[in-house]
Amino acid sequence: MAGMIGTAAGGRDVASDGPTRIVIVEDRREIREGLRILLDGTPGYCCVGAFRCMEDAIPAIGGLNPDVALCDIGLPGMSGIEGIRRLKESHGALLLIMLTVYEDDDRIFDAISAGAHGYLLKKTQPAKLLESIQEVRAGGSPMSPEVARRVLTMFREGPQRRSNEYGLTPHEVRVLQMLASGHNRKTAAQALGVSVHTISFHLRSIYDKLHVNSKSAAVGKALREKIIR
Repeated sequence: MAGMIGTAAGGRDVASDGPTRIVIVEDRREIREGLRILLDGTPGYCCVGAFRCMEDAIPAIGGLNPDVALCDIGLPGMSGIEGIRRLKESHGALLLIMLTVYEDDDRIFDAISAGAHGYLLKKTQPAKLLESIQEVRAGGSPMSPEVARRVLTMFREGPQRRSNEYGLTPHEVRVLQMLASGHNRKTAAQALGVSVHTISFHLRSIYDKLHVNSKSAAVGKALREKIIR
């Protein structure tokens, strides 16, 4: 991760309404501090908080008003994927970029399903990281080249199972599609004209049929299996 500590190339376009405010969630101190030095030492960027775990970050982020969060996956306690799912629900405008060593199919899909706007590997060079932060602010979804290739491969070569192979009902598939589109239980219930209790009931059935135990795992598996798109 030594490549993260350094001076970025100049000439970037940064937001004109003040520096981009960034929080870091990373358990390794040397990486966390290296990122902080990079951000605070580059015009147009400002690190407003750095945390070693999601349990510390989640309650603090509301008072920091960040634009972007850089989050690791392999954290002590709550995983980065579960953490960004919670941040997505409580801070919908926060842009979430995974910054991790993992490039396997399951973690990529789980992170995207949980609400990640970008997925970068830790070997990303400083200039590219800073460009990716501005890319996500401009509405893009930055990914390391290796990750982008994995995503394309998964969609091209993934299994073609259908929802009826798992016994999912059409309504359960609709619930999965809503969750994959960014809805939580409450907003999915409102959109479908049912109660939150009904959505919870369907989710328990979905978990049982797909053999998973979380919303992000259910959506991730449904995407991988092409039950939903």
